[in-house]
This record gives sequence, C-alpha cells and structure tokens, in this order.
Amino acid sequence: MRLLLVEDERTLRQQLLLALKHAGYAVDEADNGQEALFLGDTENYDAVILDLGLPGMDGFSVLKRWRAGKRIMPVLILTARDGWHEKVEGIDAGADDYLVKPFRIEELLARIRALIRRSQGLASPLLECRGIVLDTRDSKVTVDGWPIVLTGHEFMVLDYLMHRPGVIVSRTELTEHIYAQDFDRDSNTIEVFIARLRKKLPPDAIKTVRGLGYQLVVEP
Repeated sequence: MRLLLVEDERTLRQQLLLALKHAGYAVDEADNGQEALFLGDTENYDAVILDLGLPGMDGFSVLKRWRAGKRIMPVLILTARDGWHEKVEGIDAGADDYLVKPFRIEELLARIRALIRRSQGLASPLLECRGIVLDTRDSKVTVDGWPIVLTGHEFMVLDYLMHRPGVIVSRTELTEHIYAQDFDRDSNTIEVFIARLRKKLPPDAIKTVRGLGYQLVVEP
C-alpha cells in the first residue's frame, strides 16, 4: 500500500516516515501545501496523512481542492488543536478521520489500516481468501494455519491483492502502489514477486489474466 505523508515539522515527519515504512507501506512525503496538492493530483495513493498547519497552502485548502477534483483517496487529517469546530470543518471538507497531536504511532497506524479497509469495503483486520489469512495489524500471513515468510515486496503485492479479492489488477497498478515516487520502479519485477508468491500460496491462488493483469481467485 502506498501513502502520502504531508507534514511540515521535519522531526515529526521523519519519525512518521520511519514508522510507516517499518509497517510495510511505500511512502511519499511533502512538507508544504503546494507539493501535497500536486502529488495528490498526479499520483495514486491508498491513503493520505495530511497536517492542517502547512506553509504556502493550508491543509483545508489542499483537501478541498482534491475533493473538488474528484480525488477520492481516504484522508486522515492531523491537527494540533482539539477544538470541535476544526474537526467538523475538516470532515465537512472531505476528511475521513482526524487525529489530534500529540498522538501515539500505534493509533495512527490503526486508523490508517481502518481507512484502507473501509475504502475497499472490508471490515475485519484479518483478510482471508482460500486458506490464506493476512493480518494487517502485524503484517503476518498464514496458509491453512501455517505461517509463511514473505519479503517486504512480496507482502506488499499480496496485501494489495488481498484487499481486492476477485478483482483483476494490472501490473502497472501494482507497480504504482508498492513503490514510492523516488524508487526506481520496474514493472517487470512484479512478475518476479508473483512467481515467488505462487510458490508459497495454494495452487492457482493468483491467476494471470492475459493482457490485463493478476487476480486473487476467490473460489477454487
């Protein structure tokens, strides 16, 4: 899953960046409103963490511009103020959730997981399909109750497919959602990750749809 982190306070941004990457996310970052607006308009994100107090263009304005442009990615706003009116204004502007500073990293991660699940119509933190169980809380995967070991990118590919069971996902889409903007993207590596996953998952769990992409098969 790929996130956009928008925070102008450098120390906090670096702390969040490390925590999010450790949790298995590909993360792009911005420290001002104009850059955030551009990235949100031109890149595909599974969720955005948006600070309200930004230089150049405040978070409210950025969010309103995104929503006016039909950008529908889930947005969690960060605010240093605990006033109810600011929370209401943020939600009315198009935010999906909010978090008041200071906060614990664990709560931020839990809220991001929930936002991504809800955006895909999922309720449980446990994603299950044909004996495969992916626990989004601790990034662990089991097959028929047995734990399997995945590399970081193998997990990210499976995680994206598990959030979209039965949906055909193109190689380009997978590339956009498992790599950050500054990563040297190579869509050919997706085939490598898929091949490795097939060796660790039930037979025919991932189907190649010729000319279209890959599909996590719901029924055998």
